[in-house]
Amino acid sequence: MDQKQLVEEAWKARERAYAPYSGFAVGAALLSKSGKLYTGCNIESCAFGPTCCAERTALFKAVSEGEREFLAIAVAGAPAGRRDGGLTSPCGVCRQMLYEFDDGSMTVLMAEGEGFRKTTLGELLPLGFGPERVAPSKPIAP
Repeated sequence: MDQKQLVEEAWKARERAYAPYSGFAVGAALLSKSGKLYTGCNIESCAFGPTCCAERTALFKAVSEGEREFLAIAVAGAPAGRRDGGLTSPCGVCRQMLYEFDDGSMTVLMAEGEGFRKTTLGELLPLGFGPERVAPSKPIAP
């Protein structure tokens, strides 16, 4: 799948967003190293805290199906029904969750009108905190 197709899949996923409070619909398309595509949309809650971003929705779907390695993610966001919302990049929480499964080299495509901007997760999250920084846990003695 080429980069333009991946961005289009993010726009399609955005159509399923549930964003009655912000009115800002976001879609994501996550491409695994196995070649499988996982999509997600933002899902809001009136309590706001439980809201889940599109990127994490796609990531959680992929991980729950056994994927652990990813090549790229595309993100597309704009007010509902439009494509002119400007550049939408993953929020800090999403960047951290994606970093959990990447070394910073994952390609990130951020829709911008009819085009997109390309970067890497490492550029979006410099000096990221990854699993290698956490000592293996030891069982607690009874």
